[in-house]
Amino acid sequence: MLNFIQKRMQKSMDKINKKMSINEEDILEVLREVKLALLEADVNLDVVRTFTKAVKEKALNAKIIGKLNQQQTVLKIFKDELTTILGTNPIEISLKKIPTTIMMVGLQGSGKTTTAAKLATFFKKKKLCQNPLLVGDDIYRPAAREQLEQLAKQTQTDFFTKEKNDAIFIAKEAIKRANDNRNDLVIVDTAGRLAIDENLMDELINIKKAIHPDYILLVVDAMSGQDVINVAKIFHENLNLSATIITKLDSDARGGAALSITHLL
Repeated sequence: MLNFIQKRMQKSMDKINKKMSINEEDILEVLREVKLALLEADVNLDVVRTFTKAVKEKALNAKIIGKLNQQQTVLKIFKDELTTILGTNPIEISLKKIPTTIMMVGLQGSGKTTTAAKLATFFKKKKLCQNPLLVGDDIYRPAAREQLEQLAKQTQTDFFTKEKNDAIFIAKEAIKRANDNRNDLVIVDTAGRLAIDENLMDELINIKKAIHPDYILLVVDAMSGQDVINVAKIFHENLNLSATIITKLDSDARGGAALSITHLL
């Protein structure tokens, strides 16, 4: 999806690069084409409007008309604003606290369980932690805990769960286990639903109160469309999200809705 936007932007910028000088109409024409590309990629309309307004103001006020290297200046303005609007600057997760606790939330089917395992592997490979603990806290989806346990075995990562169907109890016991076992990172895979409901949110709020996670990460599917924005807003209002992880971003040219989340929250 990012490649789709990049190619469309580059195509528009090539028109500018072929010109000896740039006038206001050239900038507005490119802006219209980029706006269309973002909308085709399903980027939220409010986000697109904010982006185009910012680019227009900066490009026209940069006093570049008729100057040398104006193409590079315009291109930089476009890229900088796109980065700002779509929130592609990642947050830095500090693992100085032992154990650092990450709570994974999201709808069912977003790739939350797989992402939890990938995070543990990522932090180990980067040597940011030595002994992470994956916690199976999805007590509803059939075989959810078994899936995470299998992923933990494949990545040689510690795993914890309880047969008891009490997500708050499991989460609290996991923190005790981490302290006893000297796990320096705890990643809690919570339950998802096909849609947000009051019981799901109440459970997540109670888990948060019980374990006081250092980070709460929302996992969203890039192919979810505009609905994902409302979903993210509800999660953020109730849990105060730390960041968003977008899955399947490489598989859908219309994943812009998910990329709009950072700007809208």
